[in-house]
Amino acid sequence: MKPKIALITGGGGDLALELRSQLLAAGYEVLAPTRVELDVSDAAAVDLFVKGHARIDLLINNAAVTEDRTISRMSEAEWDHVLDVNAKGAFLCARSVLRKMLRQRCGHIINISSYAALRPPVGQANYASAKAALIALTQSLAAEAGGRSVRVNCVLPGFLETKMTKRVSDSVRERAKQAHVLGRFNRVCDAARFIVFLDTMEAVSGQVFQLDSRLRPWC
Repeated sequence: MKPKIALITGGGGDLALELRSQLLAAGYEVLAPTRVELDVSDAAAVDLFVKGHARIDLLINNAAVTEDRTISRMSEAEWDHVLDVNAKGAFLCARSVLRKMLRQRCGHIINISSYAALRPPVGQANYASAKAALIALTQSLAAEAGGRSVRVNCVLPGFLETKMTKRVSDSVRERAKQAHVLGRFNRVCDAARFIVFLDTMEAVSGQVFQLDSRLRPWC
């Protein structure tokens, strides 16, 4: 059998690099374009990239940016940039890849969201809005594509020690850690391992998985 082909957007990030390593070890062929190699907010670029590959079995919508600022100080450009990459980018990639998956009658799309979608922090209205959109996209698309055995799931990896979170101040980091009942953050390698395992679960779709120890109400 030919190996599964996985596409990871935002391929230069720490989670993407770990995903690439673990997927390769699991026997996948991996495409992991960086932001320079693939602008996910550009529909033509996305379609051109996807058309260059005969088959894609797994799409991980991982590309993300932040432009943190309170609403009263946030510019329209900062709002648009974050929504364009995090939300619109996931839509464009899912739409393009879905055309192949529907013909294949199989495939899996995993959207990487954030706990910020559930409990939006001050100063991240654009980021939280974009990540909340991914949860809605996940469940809507799961219902739309399930009839052709295409799965769509969403993962909230938790606060990971990555290049993106290195900009977070020590005080904010400590407050975030205190919100975890275990008093510690998730690890990049563990989040990646869960995502790789999730792709093997062929009866799971339309679900949202939170991978840390922060509590939240379920109703």
